[in-house]
Amino acid sequence: MGIMHAECEPKRHTTSRHDAAVDPPQSLPFAHLNLRRNPFGELELSRWAELAVVEVDRFVPRLTEPGYALQFTGDKGRGKTTHMAAIMRHFPRARYVHVGETQRPRIPQGHPLLIDEIQRLPRRTRRRIFRRPVSLVVATHEDMSAELAAAGFEVQTVEVGKGLDARRLREILNRRIEAARRGSGPLPRVTLATAQAMIDRFANDLRAIQWHVYDLFQSLPGIQDV
Repeated sequence: MGIMHAECEPKRHTTSRHDAAVDPPQSLPFAHLNLRRNPFGELELSRWAELAVVEVDRFVPRLTEPGYALQFTGDKGRGKTTHMAAIMRHFPRARYVHVGETQRPRIPQGHPLLIDEIQRLPRRTRRRIFRRPVSLVVATHEDMSAELAAAGFEVQTVEVGKGLDARRLREILNRRIEAARRGSGPLPRVTLATAQAMIDRFANDLRAIQWHVYDLFQSLPGIQDV
């Protein structure tokens, strides 16, 4: 085995004028709020499901059997996708697909099968899907109950967004904040008065509310009630 000799000194670094002025380390984003990120940024669907504050347990037994269709209706931003994400947590074999405005996505096999914005699919495509021996969860801006019933499904329709009050909204927003926690200690909190003010301004448009709070947290100077 060769022997390493210690005679060779490491190459010395000569300090220059440029080295003398070292930039100070940058602080971590949102560390001043005890957060890892802006709590109201985009989330993966699985993480979205974990943080959902919705009640879907009553639908689970029916969705285990083929022939049942659960339809979520409502305007954009009211929580249709959030309800679907929460349902997926109960079903390892479930599959979710979102239909974009100009997309014709491949519809996967799943039980239950969850299709977001199903009204964007051509009618003939919907008919093929409705022939599958599965349960369905759909989110739509158009009532699909007649089509589903004609295909033999027992249909239940839920209008999403009704009943949002300040207490529920405060819980939704503060849960998102807690999920972005960096370490122990206090966090910014949304107060009941702020939650009510946002409902007064945005009604039940959760998406608009979360965009508003996202912008607020981008410039929040420190930990405080919001």
